[in-house]
Amino acid sequence: MSIIKDFLLQLTFMVIPIFIYYTFITERVKTDKNRIIVMTMLWGLSIIACMSFPVVFGENARLELRIIPLLLGTLYGGFFSGIVLSALIILYRLSFGFDIGFYNTVLVLLLSLPVILYFQKPFASSKKDKRLIIAVGLASYYCLIGITWFGTLRGFSIENLIVQIIHLIFAVVVTFCFTLLIEAVREIHQLRLEIQNAEKLRVIGELTSVFAHEIRNPMQATRGFLQLLNEPDLSDKKKEYIQISLEELDRANAIINDFLSFGKPSIHDNERIDVGFQIQRVGNIIQSYTMNRNVEIKTDVQDNCWIYANTQKLNQSLINILKNAIESMPTGGMVWITCTSMDDGYIKIIIKDQGIGMTKKQMDMLGSPYYSSKENGTGLGMMVSFQIIRSFKGKIQVKSEKESGTEFIIQLPQIT
Repeated sequence: MSIIKDFLLQLTFMVIPIFIYYTFITERVKTDKNRIIVMTMLWGLSIIACMSFPVVFGENARLELRIIPLLLGTLYGGFFSGIVLSALIILYRLSFGFDIGFYNTVLVLLLSLPVILYFQKPFASSKKDKRLIIAVGLASYYCLIGITWFGTLRGFSIENLIVQIIHLIFAVVVTFCFTLLIEAVREIHQLRLEIQNAEKLRVIGELTSVFAHEIRNPMQATRGFLQLLNEPDLSDKKKEYIQISLEELDRANAIINDFLSFGKPSIHDNERIDVGFQIQRVGNIIQSYTMNRNVEIKTDVQDNCWIYANTQKLNQSLINILKNAIESMPTGGMVWITCTSMDDGYIKIIIKDQGIGMTKKQMDMLGSPYYSSKENGTGLGMMVSFQIIRSFKGKIQVKSEKESGTEFIIQLPQIT
């Protein structure tokens, strides 16, 4: 019974960091860097607790699950977390003295940590099922390395082998369960953010339908009178003022058009569309805009890229994304547009530029109401584009790094 209590205590030491992080930290700490620091601290406390209160099987048989906080902290926190947690394990184990256990700890970490760090990036970019496989595989690898060195340093015996096998099985099962738990909590957290965002979008949609047309009417009247006032005998200064006023009214009208597109997206007139043809058409439409900015567009379109959608809205979303790509290259550059048919029943549209790129925080905010990385932007164009793609039951993904360009990946259900 005492052993069961010790096992449950080890599990508690690992549940508490997950509970604290996703309940109190995630929404209060805004930057990814600070979140990683806090996560590393919590997993570090978990490691110390696990090593301080091990499961004791006999006189020389001790079992503790420090591998799980180390593994999960590294996979979800990255290189910084892995190095800090490994150093913490070595230093804390050193406090117990130089013995075979200390040398075993150092050797196991030296052989296992580089492998864990190698798989961290694939883990971060994978889906849930693959993450489970990677986490379980790394836990098994760590334990097997531990068994090998333990037997080499202390000698193989039936009793020690049984303890290490129990350690292996328990570590793998707990790693699987805790990875599954974290993924479930992350999904719930993401769903809550999407619900909050959807509520904001719903409110915006209701407001646009009420106010947008009423705002446009006096603007059109004002624009008409300004044009009437623009007579040839006016001074150049007054003509300049009138021209600036007209341009600002046009800009405000464009913002209202974006609001109307968002509030009433008109996606009901769907039809069978050749996406490749539409990409070529959009490229021709935006050609004059690219020439003024020294930007070249290259397209690579495969046949059989057919979807069921609204032509006007698809083109609108592509033009919005292309304009952002062009504007991200103030000194000119290249934009690539490709369209390919995938084996999973989707077509993939990729729009890639050589622009200034974005940080992870900017990518996370992209498509949110009122967010724009441009100084005078409203964010409505990108918000409308995201909504249009999702209304076609599609998916949109953004990959970017600062000063390394941005890549938009759009997936839409394919039809034959």
